[in-house]
Amino acid sequence: MKYTRPAIKFFLILCLPVLLMSAQQCTPANGQSSSKQEKQTEGLHTAYFASGCFWCVEAIFESVQGVGEVISGYAGGKEKDPTYEQVSRGATGHAEAVEVYYDTSMIDYPTLLKVFFGSHDPTTLNRQGPDAGPQYRSAIFYENAQEHELIREYITMLEDESVFNGPITTEVSPLTTFWKAEDYHQDYEANNPNNPYVRAVSIPRLQKFQSNFPELLKEGAH
Repeated sequence: MKYTRPAIKFFLILCLPVLLMSAQQCTPANGQSSSKQEKQTEGLHTAYFASGCFWCVEAIFESVQGVGEVISGYAGGKEKDPTYEQVSRGATGHAEAVEVYYDTSMIDYPTLLKVFFGSHDPTTLNRQGPDAGPQYRSAIFYENAQEHELIREYITMLEDESVFNGPITTEVSPLTTFWKAEDYHQDYEANNPNNPYVRAVSIPRLQKFQSNFPELLKEGAH
């Protein structure tokens, strides 16, 4: 039997306070919303990725040098203006995704692909860690033919070098619409460090990426 992230989160909320005795009081996943701070995005390029929980993916890309802003949202489905509840049930066809604003004078698209493939397992179809379902699929949503070609070349390189033990299942599709997620999802990992899911899944995933790619990090990121 497969479990969605809401089910896993419920389990963690029940069990982790026992396992993490030293933890402070955790903020519930449906707690108070926090507004995203305005950041400078003028003149920056955008890129769109999905690789499981967008709380995790947002935190990873925000730690990368040359990335100015990351927005959590939904992409790849047909439902207009979907809600988190709809997406988490797998009812819309969307994946939890991120919109990455980046400075091309500091980082290029192939390096973003390096971050993407270096921070998750692209061989697990419709699954990432404890999160199962098409809403947690590995996907790249390209905006133009150049990005599409760079993605194809990068995946071919990974396959030729047998970087992963299984076939890459990442969906590669043109971007249609990116829907920004509810405000409380923005900067969720940073704003809710004691949330059980964040402590058990998001932070370890971020730390693993940062340990493997220190050369890509912003100064002070750890």
